[in-house]
Amino acid sequence: MAPERHDSAPDPSPPHNTAIATAEPPRKQRPRKIGRRHLVTRAATGLATLGALASGAAAVVAATRPVAAQGATAGPQHNTTGGHLGNHQGLIPPPQGALTNAIVAHDHGVQMTVGDVDTAAMGYDPTTYLTTFDYGTASTLPDGRTLRDYRIIAADKEIEIAPGIFFPAWTYNGQVPGPTIRCNEGDRLRINFTNNGSHPHTIHFHGIHSSFMDGVTGIGRGNINPGESFTYEFDARPFGCHLYHCHSTPLKRHIHKGLYGAFIINPDPAKHGNAAKERHPDHAESRRWQEFVMIMNAFDTTFDGANEVYAVNTVAFHYMKHPIRVERDRPVRVYLINMTEFDPINSFHLHANFFDYYDHGTTLEPTLRTVDTIMQCQAQRGILEFSFAGFEPGLYMFHAHQSEFPELGWMSAFEVV
Repeated sequence: MAPERHDSAPDPSPPHNTAIATAEPPRKQRPRKIGRRHLVTRAATGLATLGALASGAAAVVAATRPVAAQGATAGPQHNTTGGHLGNHQGLIPPPQGALTNAIVAHDHGVQMTVGDVDTAAMGYDPTTYLTTFDYGTASTLPDGRTLRDYRIIAADKEIEIAPGIFFPAWTYNGQVPGPTIRCNEGDRLRINFTNNGSHPHTIHFHGIHSSFMDGVTGIGRGNINPGESFTYEFDARPFGCHLYHCHSTPLKRHIHKGLYGAFIINPDPAKHGNAAKERHPDHAESRRWQEFVMIMNAFDTTFDGANEVYAVNTVAFHYMKHPIRVERDRPVRVYLINMTEFDPINSFHLHANFFDYYDHGTTLEPTLRTVDTIMQCQAQRGILEFSFAGFEPGLYMFHAHQSEFPELGWMSAFEVV
């Protein structure tokens, strides 16, 4: 069945950098400098005030009220700094000029957005995305190989990246990131692409294929113009954790606006031995693993070439408010991809634990062992494997280790049970 078609939202950004808003906001709502970046706020909802305000103390103004992560255990709730909210005793008065209804909390306070994104209205839930894999429609070729057909539609759509913060995205199948395409090594893939957007687009796969199928402006089939369709066809190889994205020019705009997704190829045990069965869902050996797809991304809401909101799988702080539930007696596998534009690198740091890392996922032996932090440039990717066996149940953070990124949304937690 073809994916639901979403109405295209016009892109308000002209070729030159502009803000999202179509009308000049009141002075108090204009973008406010935080370090070298801007943080865009809206009157009713948006990002909580960041930074220490109380004469060197670690107090933080949290707009309206403290926010605790849903699904947290009883007792002190974890916050985005790794501390806890305490019992909210010992509150001090707001500094002069602070928000009338602000609370200055003792200890580290809360540094995340207030409220929650309406994922149902957006038609995309980051929690569901973690474990949703599109294997296409399978059939058998005359030579006995599996043929998989996929349907991808590009369309303009406004998405909510933080409570009250909307972004005019370009999407694959109405979501950012696009659907996770998964297949087995050696499968024949047909990706039927239709461009319902307002600009020329392509799909470029990080894999092995012919020049004509490369999905690059000016090479092979090249751009697919609005209203046109094209079918990309190639064999799935090599196995690993890969990605796809639009490669139309200007490339930084097409990627930043949201045209990217994960592309996972399961290794063939017939070629690579029993170790490949651990990563191949058709084999019982893989069933003990808890697998999650995480794409590190960010959004330049003012179109000035610098990001204001950071996230994993698009929505800022989503996995702090909705921690990822994992069973401590089953190992965890994360397919990690960096699609952040405008920043040279992004990173992943796991609290209170270590992992093995498989760069690009193209080996069955780790390329790094027993590390707790990994950095990736754009389009770099890899597989993380770790376990919470024997750990105490509770919330275990993970986040970028460029400190500005967690403060602006790239902060998450596992709930170990």
